[in-house]
Amino acid sequence: MVKIFVITYSMYGHINKVAESVVKGLKKAGVEVGRYQIAETLSDEILAKMHAPPKADFPIIAAKDLPEADGFIFGFPTRYGGAPAQ
Repeated sequence: MVKIFVITYSMYGHINKVAESVVKGLKKAGVEVGRYQIAETLSDEILAKMHAPPKADFPIIAAKDLPEADGFIFGFPTRYGGAPAQ
């Protein structure tokens, strides 16, 4: 069975919402899915000032985990075409 990791960074939850649709479609197609998130680099103080909700309960991806998958789907927001620093 093919194993795909869906890896996201979502400060406000919008990207995670889209990713859940992707996960649902992958599972429907018979794909084994691993769901991960990218570690947050902003402090809790800064996140509070930005009114960011708590992070989703997905494990943080580590470089050592990447060889376990056959492929990856990344989801992250952009601003003026650039990815976030996280």
